[in-house]
Amino acid sequence: MSAAMDFRKAIFRRRRVFGISAAIALLAAVVPIAVFADDTTATSAAGVAADTVWVIVAACFVMFMQAGFAMLEVGFSRMKNVGTVVAKVITNLSVSSIAYWGVGFGLAFGAGGAFAFIGGSGFFPTFSPGSAMNLPAIAGSTAPAAAKWFFEFVFCAVSLAIVWGTMLERTKFIVYILFGVPFAAFIYPLISHQLFGGGYLMATLGSQDFAGSTVVHLTGATAGLAGLLLLGARIGKYEKGRSNAIPGHNMPLAQLGVLILWFGWFGFNPGSTLNATNLHFADVVVVTNLAAAGGAVAALITVYLITRTMDVGMIGNGAIAALVAITAPSGYVEPWAGIVIGAVAGVIVVVGVLALDKVLDDPVGALPAHGMAGIWGTLSCGLFTTPALAKFNGVGQGGLFYTGSFHQLGAQAIAVGASFVTVFVLSYGLFWIIKKTVGLRVSPAEEMEGLDISEHGMWGYPESFMPVPGGVYRPADTPTVNPHPNHEPVPAKHKEVSHA
Repeated sequence: MSAAMDFRKAIFRRRRVFGISAAIALLAAVVPIAVFADDTTATSAAGVAADTVWVIVAACFVMFMQAGFAMLEVGFSRMKNVGTVVAKVITNLSVSSIAYWGVGFGLAFGAGGAFAFIGGSGFFPTFSPGSAMNLPAIAGSTAPAAAKWFFEFVFCAVSLAIVWGTMLERTKFIVYILFGVPFAAFIYPLISHQLFGGGYLMATLGSQDFAGSTVVHLTGATAGLAGLLLLGARIGKYEKGRSNAIPGHNMPLAQLGVLILWFGWFGFNPGSTLNATNLHFADVVVVTNLAAAGGAVAALITVYLITRTMDVGMIGNGAIAALVAITAPSGYVEPWAGIVIGAVAGVIVVVGVLALDKVLDDPVGALPAHGMAGIWGTLSCGLFTTPALAKFNGVGQGGLFYTGSFHQLGAQAIAVGASFVTVFVLSYGLFWIIKKTVGLRVSPAEEMEGLDISEHGMWGYPESFMPVPGGVYRPADTPTVNPHPNHEPVPAKHKEVSHA
């Protein structure tokens, strides 16, 4: 008890010292807050960091879409061709990386040159921490040049991946490289500069393409159409005036690809803000997801009304087509419009696949899903863009339903037409040269055997085509196989029946 009394007395005698110490501590805590509140450098650094992290994370989402394309194409391919799909995806990602770094990025976004038509600087760029480049169209983002390069590159890689959906199961592997390099270095950057990089269509005409319905998807589909026309259909697709179904081998894998692509689109569209601090990317997430949902439901209803079946592949294609369509208007429209745009795309892809399959052999439906839906999505900006978001993004004006003016719709139509003609002419010419030199197509024997073994010397599913050590062998005279060692021999009369 006495010890407690002595402690309280000691505290009381030193109350002045403790009071001064508390005042100093409070001052020390408050002063930095006041100083940093006025320190724009610290605030700016935080904003730059936020923008940079968001741009890189969004770019990684988009890069993961390569896995989605791989699974989608593997699922819609036959077992004998699955290995070449994966090899193609990895090879194209690699060659386009180098081509876009060396030439493509500078043509798409670099200042100088005949800027209304093509960029003119930033070739073979080097980067250091926080380094900047003269990139007029994306200068509003505080992310460093390296982050912007990576984000724009993965868009190019997606566009190149779209090209090959129309040409599966009969294309020589060397074609992917011979076309992929000039596509990433020149063809894609031409369109990207016009609608992403500050070219004439974007800066002067006011054509809107927030994340690439035309730049990425229509460009890829148009190049694929050019190649398909020169390549021809797969063996057995068209016989006696009718179109034969050539089903893919694994629908769960194909739909896994759809879900991966849906996930990746949350980097594709929202990441195109190139900005985290203005918070607009959150709005774009919602619009994107609602559009995809609308497309899947609309495709389900449409295919059922036409075929009386709920086709699994069509439902997935409905989601993909809707995501393609909402890519251009995702930063310009309200959520209700996103649902409408997605639903229309879901109808387009079902009708488009059923119609085109009668004349063109497009194994994954790339032309309707990326081409037709890409056109619809770009045009939809001219209908549904809200004036406030057009002003916020600094490109074009409101759509017809808000302004009563056809100006924006006209700008969108010009962008679609100019992009299609440019890409088709260049791609057709390049594919024609490849066809006349090294050839586009494998031999009939190689196509029948499968590209996995004829092009790569191995099967994607080896146990389906050859005896594998440790597996079960199937002798010619044994109609069934019992893997257990104590199995009874097949009766002779059964053997005779099986040989009859």
